[in-house]
Amino acid sequence: MPKIVDHRARREEIAEALWRVVRRDGVSAATVRSIAAEAGWSPSALRHYFSTQAELLAFAMEHVVTRVRARIETTDFQGPVRVAVRRLLEELLPMDAERRAEAEVWLQLSALTPGDPAAADWLRRADDGVGEAATIVVRVLAEEGELAGHRDAEFEAVRLHTLIDGLTIHVLARPESMPPERVSAVLAAHLEDLAT
Repeated sequence: MPKIVDHRARREEIAEALWRVVRRDGVSAATVRSIAAEAGWSPSALRHYFSTQAELLAFAMEHVVTRVRARIETTDFQGPVRVAVRRLLEELLPMDAERRAEAEVWLQLSALTPGDPAAADWLRRADDGVGEAATIVVRVLAEEGELAGHRDAEFEAVRLHTLIDGLTIHVLARPESMPPERVSAVLAAHLEDLAT
């Protein structure tokens, strides 16, 4: 009887090997060969599931979206509204090794998008997720009276989305100048500003 292979589980196993390589050695080290070695596979076996590094990174981005959603769903957002929404936004930012690895994959995928439709599609999905989170935050702030009446909610959601992307790039480029406590302080100041 032929062996039944769970292809989704195999692809997730590869994605987890990719995460270990990225967290340990950075995105530039995440080659088909290094990921195959990390997973205990041959490069040719890995290529059966992902024919190119771009395809592998696109799947890793899918894995990022899944992980971020799961993390957000299990985070406690109790407390004052500004504290709760700041916690939500912090889940999107590279404030620890896991989230830094996610952001590095996002950035690497961004560089691949001009020539790779799959990468562009996953990058768009990730970007839409951040935009959705920003929109939810602004809506909640408005509902709780924490958004000043003269503020345009749609514009503020775009501005918040841009702040998240900018903070991500800044943390990745110069982590020593933007430690997690400073990121939290920037978010807190922005949320306070929205109420005035």
